[in-house]
Amino acid sequence: MKLKNIAVALMSLVLLVPIGGGAVLADNHQDSEPEVDTAAVDFRASTDHLFSEHAYLIITAMRKAYNGDPDAAEALEAVYQNGYDIQAAITKLYGEEAGETFIKNWTDHIGYFMEYAEAVANDNEEERQKAFNNLQEYTYISGEFQERLTNGRVTEETVVKVLTTHINQVTGSYDAYVAEDYEEAYTIQSEAMEHLVNTVSKSLSKAYTDQFADMFNHTEAVTDAANLRTDFNFLLAEHFALLQQAMQNNYDDAPGFEANRELLNANTEQLAAAIASIYGEEAGEKFYDIWSNHIMYFMEYVEAVANDNPEEKEAALKQLEQYREDFSQFISVATNDRVEAETLSQGLQVHVEQALGTFNSYVEGEYEETWTIAREGYAHMFMPAKLLSSAIVQQFPEMFDDMPGMPETGMGGTADSNNLNWILWTLPVLALAGITVFTRRKQVQE
Repeated sequence: MKLKNIAVALMSLVLLVPIGGGAVLADNHQDSEPEVDTAAVDFRASTDHLFSEHAYLIITAMRKAYNGDPDAAEALEAVYQNGYDIQAAITKLYGEEAGETFIKNWTDHIGYFMEYAEAVANDNEEERQKAFNNLQEYTYISGEFQERLTNGRVTEETVVKVLTTHINQVTGSYDAYVAEDYEEAYTIQSEAMEHLVNTVSKSLSKAYTDQFADMFNHTEAVTDAANLRTDFNFLLAEHFALLQQAMQNNYDDAPGFEANRELLNANTEQLAAAIASIYGEEAGEKFYDIWSNHIMYFMEYVEAVANDNPEEKEAALKQLEQYREDFSQFISVATNDRVEAETLSQGLQVHVEQALGTFNSYVEGEYEETWTIAREGYAHMFMPAKLLSSAIVQQFPEMFDDMPGMPETGMGGTADSNNLNWILWTLPVLALAGITVFTRRKQVQE
């Protein structure tokens, strides 16, 4: 079992690297206050976004292919589009040839995952093993590529180890889903998303920003403040992923809905625990109530649509509107107006519209729109997370200034998920918070 991390921030990957003027003047921030929005931290947030989204999308696409869902093709296309966004960043940093090499290897590994899914569905052990072997070979191809690209800042050995875990998690989640062990399937999904944030994104963003220090104002991608932003953004991103899946699953009366909903609730508990550790137990409880209610309103909307009940649908929409006001005021008060209520309310309106939009288009059979909005909704969640992490760092700057990081404990989601746990214990208000550590995870045997 382990404590769940929180992670990630919005920034178009096409705009990751400064353009138009080449390298910008170096600006050393070593003596300034800790920040969550330096050039390097923004870059890390963007890689967090895209790598965690990859896990969410590929796992979803494999399930949909197995089920024969009507939006299976569009979900898979979203996986490929995510890869093209990562390619854009590689190209801007390393050139067209590097970008083309990356996308070939990346799309190949997506294809191997889908071949694995098909082989399992057809009970074809020979094809399943072939696909798995191809995935293992991909880890070495990618490792050699990244080591060469970064001039050894990221080693082939490290990449192979990290990607082996990624493969085991994605295939493990799928195998559990096929075996109808939905709790395990969704638990490993969470592990897989978290793993890519805490290993691939963290390592690559550090290596890339070190290698092109002038482009990133000589700022660092891995700092205590950056870790907080990564943590909060992860849980908020996962919230949207789980919510989007749960709304579809609820509407379809899918057998995995309860496990999906349970993990969504556990995600809420983790966010509430973080708020409690910083602002006190009462604040954590209030957060939990408001956040849980807004999930309930989304589910009531789904049920109203499924039952063709316009009155209940309108009631759910009004409740979501009230949620925006209540939550915005709560965060504004907690942060001493460092997060303005109006600004957050506008962002939450976008969140509500995107969650409803991806669901409504699914019901209407507009599946390309379903997955276009789903990707937009996933990316958007990182804006309020950036606001919140910035406010906390401004309120407690001494907690994020030149403090030693947690020691590395190895690879994998379980080993690399201690950032939040450490930060929480360093905050002096923790003694007053009296929070319960919410645990929900099974160790994944690999």
